[in-house]
Amino acid sequence: MLRGRLPVAQMSSIVTPASKAANTMGPKEVELILVKEQNGVQFTTSTLVSPENTHPSGEERETWGKKIDFLLSVIGFAVDLANVWRFPYLCYKNGGGAFLVPYLFFMVIAGMPLFYMELALGQYNREGAAGVWKICPIFKGVGFTVILISLYVGFYYNVIISWALFYLFSSFSGDLPWVNCNNSWNSENCSDLWSNSTLNDSHRTTPAAEYFERGVLHLQDSAGIDDLGRPRWQLTSCLAVVIVVLYFSLWKGVKTSGKVVWITATMPYVVLTVLLLRGVTLPGAIDGIKAYLSVDFLRLLEARVWIEAATQICFSLGVGFGVLIAFSSYNKFSNNCYRDAIITSSINSLTSFFSGFVIFSFLGYMSNKHNVALDKVATDGPGLVFIIYPEAIATLPGSSVWAVIFFIMLLTLGIDSAMGGMESVITGLIDEFKFLHKHRELFTLFIVVSTFLISLFCVTNGGIYVFTLLDHYAAGTSILFGVLIEAIGIAWLYGVDRFSDDIQEMIGQRPGLYWRLCWKFVSPCFLLFMVVVSFATFNPPKYGTYVFPMWANMIGWCLAMSSMAMVPLYALYRFCSLPGSLCDKLAYAITPETEHHLVERNEVRQFTVSLCMWKYNSARWHTTISVGSNGRRPGSSVWEWYFAQWHLGGSGFKPETFQLWVHFLNH
Repeated sequence: MLRGRLPVAQMSSIVTPASKAANTMGPKEVELILVKEQNGVQFTTSTLVSPENTHPSGEERETWGKKIDFLLSVIGFAVDLANVWRFPYLCYKNGGGAFLVPYLFFMVIAGMPLFYMELALGQYNREGAAGVWKICPIFKGVGFTVILISLYVGFYYNVIISWALFYLFSSFSGDLPWVNCNNSWNSENCSDLWSNSTLNDSHRTTPAAEYFERGVLHLQDSAGIDDLGRPRWQLTSCLAVVIVVLYFSLWKGVKTSGKVVWITATMPYVVLTVLLLRGVTLPGAIDGIKAYLSVDFLRLLEARVWIEAATQICFSLGVGFGVLIAFSSYNKFSNNCYRDAIITSSINSLTSFFSGFVIFSFLGYMSNKHNVALDKVATDGPGLVFIIYPEAIATLPGSSVWAVIFFIMLLTLGIDSAMGGMESVITGLIDEFKFLHKHRELFTLFIVVSTFLISLFCVTNGGIYVFTLLDHYAAGTSILFGVLIEAIGIAWLYGVDRFSDDIQEMIGQRPGLYWRLCWKFVSPCFLLFMVVVSFATFNPPKYGTYVFPMWANMIGWCLAMSSMAMVPLYALYRFCSLPGSLCDKLAYAITPETEHHLVERNEVRQFTVSLCMWKYNSARWHTTISVGSNGRRPGSSVWEWYFAQWHLGGSGFKPETFQLWVHFLNH
């Protein structure tokens, strides 16, 4: 017996296509089996084999060069600067090791299910954040929501990387510029680094703090957000370098970005390990680590601890930016996205936890050196990595070397996350507007240059105020809202059962009951709770003692609402542009685009729903519906079928009778 695979074109004399439909399915391979009998007669059999990177529709798409390219890209995006400057501080502030209880709880019931959902959604539909909503056209607006959010984040996130690059260049000197107060930018309030009174006197500032705010940002030359000044040429140059790196990492698609992440995604782990080995040898480091891991279970009785754990989960995994959808859309169709979701989300959380040891070993050292309580030096946000940590590094022998190592880590942490955000925008728009496929390099250039021009506002004298405003409004409540709509669209309109069928078609394994329950009930409820909490606990942004004027907050809210408004605006546009009656419009709007021909024939997934009886009971309408497979009976509407489809799980029905509770249903 001989086995081999040949292209269909070479087998035309052997295999005759069964139908015209088979020819439209795209390129296939044929598995040919030759069997030679003893009498010399040969028999042949053949089987059509779909390539791994081909969707059942026959659509071909560029794929990652290697599986590890995808994994490193996802890990590199999810593991960003917030893993270093946010999680360790939250853990310390909210009960130490006890904080891991609500963190892991929300990770299991919401973080991982949503992460898995986005990877599967992108891989099956093989399009960006907007294009995947061909499964439920009326919800395509949420795709544009997440694309806009990723674009907004790029306006200020690249600025953080430019700060790190500026610090890196400054580190190539014999004496680090943030170790003393005799520089041109220092004020009379600057206190020498070695003074023990520095951190106990609220009127004093450290050389490291003044270097960041006065030497790098030149905050002293701005009176507020209404007095920005011109862009600083030093930061503008650093920002331009960052933009050039991003462009040449993205211009050829995943073939180039997949190679860049081999450096940007792995380098932080090497540097974190080196810094930890150095940090634990410093005096006071063990005390800092003990404070980081100290367990105070009584803190779990405070609602704020649970809210902060839920918030950290929402933002740390990178769900809702469209990046996971974009990255997974370049996977082979049969890729095991379930395993990828477990691996990458777990690595993200473990990285956050691991970085805490590095950060608090140095914070413990700072506390010991200055003879102050740990909470005097513990902080989060940019102040940790651009003030506290550089100050600690400056006290070490060979401080310039350690500074170079640290800021290289910050650069690599930021670059691959910025690459992910840009790829979400580029892939999402290119897949939606097909003519851009032929001009990816030019379109990528347009996106990164546009981002650069807007980012110039953040490198002016008052740029930190613009940065703070963007950081507060661009991806706060809006990202939670986007993920909520996404979860509702998949779980309640497209249907969890059908979504599970799609996953089974890809990986050969249907998601278990746990995942389906999380997608349908737990995760949407969790996200709704987070949206409500986000609005209820909203506080206007501020930078230090500076309070933003009302007009600045109005601009911030307009920015946030501009992305969220994409959902109702596109739904209204889609609804008005569809043909037919109100019920027909609704049917078209929530039916996958591949099944619109069924709606035109008054058939919806080849099942029929007809009204049999009404009974009023307990202030509810109680109806029994009959579901068959012989075509839609007269009198039943597409809308009636969809109402039943929605409440009965969104999957194929058996020809039997169901009972359905509905609230005041008019038909």
